[in-house]
Amino acid sequence: MTGPVGPRPSAPVALRPLPFTAARLAGGFWARRAAANRAAIPVGYQRLKEAGSIGNLRIAAGEGDGTATGASFRDSDVYKWLEAAAWEHGRSPDERLLERIRELSRTIAAAQQEDGYLNSAIQVRGEERYAQLWMSHELYCAGHLMQAAMAVARATGETELLEVAVKFGDHLAATFGPDGRSELDGHPVVEMGLVELYRQTGERRYLDLATHFVDARGHGRAVKPGFDPSHYGDPAHYSDRVPVRKARTVEGHAVRSVYFVAGATDVAIETGDAELLAAVRGLYEAMRNEKQHVTGAIGSRWDGEAFGEPFELPPDRAYAETCAAIGAIQWAWRLLLATGEAGYADQIELMLYNAVLPAVSLDSADYFYVNTLHRRTGAHGDLERSPAHGRRPWFNCACCPPNVMRTLASLPAYLATGSGGSLQIHQYAAGSLASEGFAVDVDTDYPWDGEIAVTVRQAPAHEVELSLRVPAWASGSTLDGQPVTPGAYARIRRTFTAGERVTLSLRLPARLLAPNDRMDSLRGCVAVARGPLVYAIEQPDQPSGVTLEDIRIDPSAPLRAEHRPDLLGGVTVVHGSGTVITALPDTPYHPHGQPPPPAQPIPLTLIPYYAWSNRGPHPMRVWIPAG
Repeated sequence: MTGPVGPRPSAPVALRPLPFTAARLAGGFWARRAAANRAAIPVGYQRLKEAGSIGNLRIAAGEGDGTATGASFRDSDVYKWLEAAAWEHGRSPDERLLERIRELSRTIAAAQQEDGYLNSAIQVRGEERYAQLWMSHELYCAGHLMQAAMAVARATGETELLEVAVKFGDHLAATFGPDGRSELDGHPVVEMGLVELYRQTGERRYLDLATHFVDARGHGRAVKPGFDPSHYGDPAHYSDRVPVRKARTVEGHAVRSVYFVAGATDVAIETGDAELLAAVRGLYEAMRNEKQHVTGAIGSRWDGEAFGEPFELPPDRAYAETCAAIGAIQWAWRLLLATGEAGYADQIELMLYNAVLPAVSLDSADYFYVNTLHRRTGAHGDLERSPAHGRRPWFNCACCPPNVMRTLASLPAYLATGSGGSLQIHQYAAGSLASEGFAVDVDTDYPWDGEIAVTVRQAPAHEVELSLRVPAWASGSTLDGQPVTPGAYARIRRTFTAGERVTLSLRLPARLLAPNDRMDSLRGCVAVARGPLVYAIEQPDQPSGVTLEDIRIDPSAPLRAEHRPDLLGGVTVVHGSGTVITALPDTPYHPHGQPPPPAQPIPLTLIPYYAWSNRGPHPMRVWIPAG
C-alpha cells in the first residue's frame, strides 16, 4: 500500500517502517496540505457517486438497478478512496467517515461472487472474465482492493474488506500461476497487493503468485493478441518486452512500469532475492539518470502515456502523469527500506514536492492528470486532461484524484523509520516521531527555512542512533554547528536524555540547474531550485504586457529569496533578472549569425512550481532560456 509498507520480520531489509500512529504532523507546511486533503475526501466520495463508480458496485451487489457506467477499472477508484479514508480515520477518528468505509465494505462484499471473483462492470455487463486482460484491468482492480483492505484493517480494525481481499486472493491463486492461466494483466499493481496480503496473513501462496507474475512478465503474456499497430500491440507498453531481470531501462506506459517494478521490489524484499533487487535498482538508476524530469515527474509521451527514449524530456509536451509520480514514490520507498540509502529518500522528497503536489490545487478541490513543465501563451486544451484547462474537479478516467488522496493521507508514514529504539528521519515536517521508547518532536518551517530542531521527548536508558538525512543539494549544511556530508545521513549514536535538542541547519540558497546536453529540447535553458523545491515563472508575476516565451533569464545575476505570506497560501519566491525581447523577426527562420532581436532588462519573479495555476491557467514555464 502507499502507507506503512511493513516487510515481514524475516525480510532482510535495512530499515523498518514505524507503526501507523508513531508519526504525526503538527503544524507547518505538510500539516496544512494534509488538512486540505482530509477536507477533500468527503467531496471525493460524492464525485465517485456522481461518476457512477460507486453505483456500479451497488448494482453488482443487488442494491440498485441499471447498467454499468464507464470502463472496467472504475472499481479501483473506489478502492483508492477507501484507502485514503482509512488512513484519515485511523489518524483522527471520524464516525461519519467510518460509516462510509463500513457501507462501502458491505457493498463490495455483497458484489463479490461466490468463488471470490469481483469486477462490478464486467459482472453487470455479463462479460466473460479475463477475456481481455490486456485492457480490462481485472487484476489491477484486485490489487487496489487488497491495498485498501490492508489500510482499513490496519488503520481501523475493521476486517470485512480484508475478508473480501482474502477470498479474491484465493480465487486468483487457484486460477493463475504455473499450473493455471498464463495470461497477465495489462496493468500491474496486483503484485504489490498480493505481497501485502501475504504480509497481513502469512499465507505463502499470495507471495508465490506475486513472484510468478513478476517472473512471467517480459515474455509477451500481457500484450493484446493478434496484430495491433497501436501501443496496445506493443509488449513494451505493458513492461512485457524484456524480463525484469534482464531489462536495462524502464519503458512503455509509465504508470504500468513503475507499479510493476515496485511490486517486483516487494517480491525481492520478501524472498531475499538479491539478483532481483539488483535488477530493480539498476532500473531505478536508469530512470533517474535518463528518463526523469527535473521535477521528479516521469513520462514523456502523450501517446501511450509513456516513457520516451533516454533524454527525451520535452517540457511543453511532458506527460508527467500524476499516478506515475505516485508509483515512483512507492518504488523509491521500497528501495529505501531495502537499502537504507539516502538517495531514495531524496527522490521521495523531490517527487512529493514537485511531481505530486503540483497535481492538486491549494484547497485540494481540483487536480491535474498531466503535469506540464510549460504552458504556452494562448494554449488551447484539446483534451479533458490537458493542463491548458487548469486543474479539474474530476476526470472520466479518474485514477489520479483518489491516488493523490491516499498518498497525502499516508504521508506521515514516509517521514521516518526505526527499530530497536533507533530512528531515521527521512522527510522534514513539524510533528512527532517515536520508535520503541525513543520519541522526538520536530520543529521546522521547512521547506521555506532550513532549520530543523529535533527535541527528545522520551529516551531509553541505553544507546540509540538518531539519523537525519542531509539532501544531496544541501552543501555547507551543519548538525549542531558541525559540517555534514550531503547525500547521506548525519548520525548521532549515544544515550539521549529527555529535553535534549539537536539542530540540523540546511543551507537553502536558490540555485540554477542546467540540463544534460543530450536533452535537445532543453538546450540553452536553465531551471531554478531552492531547497527541495523547483521553481517556475508564471504570467501573473511578470511585468505587464510581457509574453512569457519572450523572457530570458540572466544566469550571472544574483538570485534573491523573499517569503511572501500573502501569496498562494504563503510561499517563498525567488527574484532574478533577465531580459524580454521587444521585437521579433518577421520570419520564423533567419540566416545564422544574424544579430539577436532587441531586448530590454526586466526583473523576474519565480514561484514554487507546485503552486502554479492556482490563480487561473496562466502561461508558465520551468525551463527558462538563458541569455
